[in-house]
Amino acid sequence: MINKFMTLVALSLVLSACKDKIEAKKEVRPNIIVIMADDMGFSDLSSYGGEIDTPNIDDLANNGLRFTQFYNAGRCVPSRASLLTGLYAHKTGLGYMTAQDYGKPGYRADLNNECVTIAEVLRQSGYKTYMAGKWHLNHNFKPNESKHNWPLQRGFDQFYGTLIAAGSYWDPLTLVEDNSYVEPYDDFYYTEAITKKSIEYISSNDADKPFFLYMAYTAPHWPLHARKEAIAKHKGKFEKGWEKLREDRYRNLISKGIIDPLCKLPEIDEQNVAWEKAEHKLWEQSRMEAYAGTIEHLDQGVGALVAALKNLDKLDNTIIFFLSDNGGDKTEHINGMIGNSGKPWSIMNYVPLYTEGGEIIMSGDYPGVALGPENTYGGYGLKWANLSNTPFKKFKTYMHEGGIATPLIVHWPKGILGKNELRKQPAHIIDIMATSLELAETNYPTSFNNNKIRPLDGKSLLPIIYKDEKIRDTLFWEHQGNKAIRLGDWKLVSIWEKGEWELYNLKEDRTETNDLAQTYPEKVKRMERIYETWALKSNVLPWEELEIPVVAGDKSPLTRTREEADKAHMEVQKYLNNHK
Repeated sequence: MINKFMTLVALSLVLSACKDKIEAKKEVRPNIIVIMADDMGFSDLSSYGGEIDTPNIDDLANNGLRFTQFYNAGRCVPSRASLLTGLYAHKTGLGYMTAQDYGKPGYRADLNNECVTIAEVLRQSGYKTYMAGKWHLNHNFKPNESKHNWPLQRGFDQFYGTLIAAGSYWDPLTLVEDNSYVEPYDDFYYTEAITKKSIEYISSNDADKPFFLYMAYTAPHWPLHARKEAIAKHKGKFEKGWEKLREDRYRNLISKGIIDPLCKLPEIDEQNVAWEKAEHKLWEQSRMEAYAGTIEHLDQGVGALVAALKNLDKLDNTIIFFLSDNGGDKTEHINGMIGNSGKPWSIMNYVPLYTEGGEIIMSGDYPGVALGPENTYGGYGLKWANLSNTPFKKFKTYMHEGGIATPLIVHWPKGILGKNELRKQPAHIIDIMATSLELAETNYPTSFNNNKIRPLDGKSLLPIIYKDEKIRDTLFWEHQGNKAIRLGDWKLVSIWEKGEWELYNLKEDRTETNDLAQTYPEKVKRMERIYETWALKSNVLPWEELEIPVVAGDKSPLTRTREEADKAHMEVQKYLNNHK
């Protein structure tokens, strides 16, 4: 009898210990937050050398880590696909954009079923999963079409945001809550709405469940909409012009240890002009002031989120990743025309023709038209993008460092002992998935919903986070025919229009000023072979093969007819003439 009693006591103690371990495991697993900026350059944050004040984001850096060699995928769609799946984007079906289905496995304009999202895996592991902001990972966005790739169908418990590439901050197109379209509320401003909804989600989260939150801001993507006071805060800050400010940032990056002083600052882009020769200087400054205004709102949002985490006593065990989806965007549409195409920008259907109040919208970049209000629809252009991407060259969509290098800040009071430290090992946006799963003590699946899932391309960042240990030798990129491979410290990169490989030693020349392709032709051939092998396995096709073939009957839903666009463009011109 005594033996039976002792056995029962022992069994009870074992079960109790197991229960304690399970509960302890639940407490230990951190909350995970990924904050994504849109089209923000490498050095725009003041913690990365910029003159735009970002005290709340800087506070995360000062109490956490800054990566100096972290990479995105060069543009919004592939970066977002890679972030959420841990795969190179072509393997997910999103090697290009979402507007056009090319009928090829890597270019279907939709997430495929050979990938699984962080949200899908973590939800099965007991996490609550939330998203607020820009999705931009599905082809169908109309209410009467399939919603199989909307956020809730790809693992998120709750979603509030937009489905397409871009839109007004005051009255965004495709604003959705969960699976239903909704209207903006009074005094709506999208950046603030993303922050507000994110705080609502984490405040209502079950106390015994960790959460994953993906905050995908649209700031500072065009159109550069911001409240007057946010823009006014940066009045006059850019009067020195892009060249002098670029030199200032370069020196700041060196002083912070982010860039090696041996690396040269490249000349301004060949399409740029010297500040002293620039026309419309005051207007040019106003464009950058509006850009800074959008970042001002973003920084305030980060501050509000951190304050909410503190109030909820959740900050210590929440890991926050802050990054950008690509470099600064050179795209501009002077006087409303799409580059040199002869087409008015109003051909884009996500550019509304009128505000809710009936004002005609300035669809494009018109010298003299100050940005910020809802009836403007412009960006900051190549010259300021050159500043944003300091110290690198090129821009969004290119695979040079200016297109793919992103700031990455990691903040986790409970898990990161070092404060205000740099992490200098190369890493990639494909690594966020693997990192999240290791933090959540969760395995990556080989199948999901009866679909076979591709093996992860990404690797956990924790060895870099803890000890700045190297996690890989090789990385790859391709977008719109622009391509690159990094092998150790060597990088092979090509611009599609030029078609020639350039070779750089990034340890000595991170800013890509000394092309060594002619000096080391055998290295070029070897790296090219490795790249081609990867491309073949990853659904990457030569860009020239994708210019013509499309799925029969497929037409981008984001374009108007030329007649509609011409009419809208003429109305804008008439409006401008009457308001000089």
